[in-house]
Amino acid sequence: MHEYALTVKDVLECSDKFWALQSDPRLPLDIACYTILAAHVGLAIGTLAKFADHRPDVTALVNSMLKLDTVGLFLLSERGHGLDALNIETTAELTAEGFILNTPREEASKWMPATTPSFGIPKVAVVMAKLIVAGEDRGCRFFIVPICNKVQMYRGIRSTRLPRRSGTSPLDFSITTFDNVLLPITALLGDSLKAPKNRLQAWWGEVWRIPIGTGAVAGPLVQAMKHAAYIGCSYSLHRHVVGKTPSPVPLMSFWTQRWAMVQAVAVARVLDVWYPTVVKQSVDMSLDSSLRHAYSVITKASIARLLQTCMREVIERCGAQGTFEHNFMARMETDAHGIIIAEGDVLSLCIRLYNELLLGRYSIPAPVHNDTLLWKHAEGLMRGAREYLATCNDHRSEKANAFVLPLAEAGVSAIGHALAYSAAVDAGIPKPLLDVFECAVVRLDAVWYSESAGLSSFEQRMREDRASAAVMPRLDEYLRDLQIARYVRAPIVSDAAWKAYVKILPTHSGNADSTGDSGGSFRPQTLPARL
Repeated sequence: MHEYALTVKDVLECSDKFWALQSDPRLPLDIACYTILAAHVGLAIGTLAKFADHRPDVTALVNSMLKLDTVGLFLLSERGHGLDALNIETTAELTAEGFILNTPREEASKWMPATTPSFGIPKVAVVMAKLIVAGEDRGCRFFIVPICNKVQMYRGIRSTRLPRRSGTSPLDFSITTFDNVLLPITALLGDSLKAPKNRLQAWWGEVWRIPIGTGAVAGPLVQAMKHAAYIGCSYSLHRHVVGKTPSPVPLMSFWTQRWAMVQAVAVARVLDVWYPTVVKQSVDMSLDSSLRHAYSVITKASIARLLQTCMREVIERCGAQGTFEHNFMARMETDAHGIIIAEGDVLSLCIRLYNELLLGRYSIPAPVHNDTLLWKHAEGLMRGAREYLATCNDHRSEKANAFVLPLAEAGVSAIGHALAYSAAVDAGIPKPLLDVFECAVVRLDAVWYSESAGLSSFEQRMREDRASAAVMPRLDEYLRDLQIARYVRAPIVSDAAWKAYVKILPTHSGNADSTGDSGGSFRPQTLPARL
């Protein structure tokens, strides 16, 4: 936070510094740290920022948060209300003394921001609750709620720490409840106590930072892809095996190894140049809000799923080494599952977006380079989905549920692939990497490309071979272009790094004599035998 020196304006308007933070190459090394920053900066400060210019109390709070003297939390989802957060049950009832914040039942517990006082820093949250005035539900609003000081929770607030998520960076994820917590009138973010005319529209107005966060959380995934590409390639180049040849050969000489590695490099390079351009579209106020949100969803869906595909292959091709936490990739793969769900579950977002596109409520403009194989794929999937939808009486029917919804994520991701490819062409990404990226995308829907684009299975394999072979002569250059080497911490990138790492590991030795140890010795005996 101190390094980026963000201002209220940077966060409110999503400046270049704001987006640079999302793409810091150090973030994948500790996704728990990024989880804190994403909620603190993007959601909590972001929500508060638009009130800072006319509320001195909010200005003071935000300034404390920008210096990280106070950590901000964003409490929206509840244990019983995740994707249907519009139906939360936490209440804030107006009284003569202020608002009384309550959790009416276990299902209304806030899930799952890190609210414990375990790390000795004050925390404050923006908490969504139903505003109750004279017994009437006036809709969902955000309230400023101090959660804990450096030592303990504030009165009436309970934080139950959840177990660590399997294989991920550790963080104090919690279940949070409120029991008659008295809040001042100034806790309410907003001036009106009236019920909104359109509750859904008003709700989206309250959570306006979520669509921005949907695209923002993809930033560390792009950087993680660069880490994995560099680690996997470096290991595959220096690791040799003895086979039937006179001398050892590098793992990279095997096609199956080579493909996984060059695919990761190509995908990382393409996504790295596309991400800064597409997130700017997601906050371009000249565009309709639906289109801005669409770009965020496209960004997250396409980047997240490409990372999963590439990361899994690189991990496996690094053998047992790929599974260890100190080599980064296995933990990052698991952390990515959390990012895929955070700030809007990818599948649910895609279903909503694709339905709106199919119904013609708005459309995604074609990329500058719209004669590519990947854009033809995106258009082809859209045509096919519309044909399915035409056979349904309603887009909410059981038939649509069975035949259209399963197409949504692939359709949205296909748009992202084409947009990314076009951006990479404009950015001057070398053709060998563009060709590998294209082949990697074709692999995701090989049947469509065979049936609708005339690329037989044999031709797809030949294209992959030509593309990957063209990358190899310049692989060292392409790895340097990732600009990630200085941030990589995995010891398997070189023999020297591995040997240095082993020296700092706990090592056991001793002077026990196995021949005198009856509990663990093996004493040879002469056994009678009949021949």
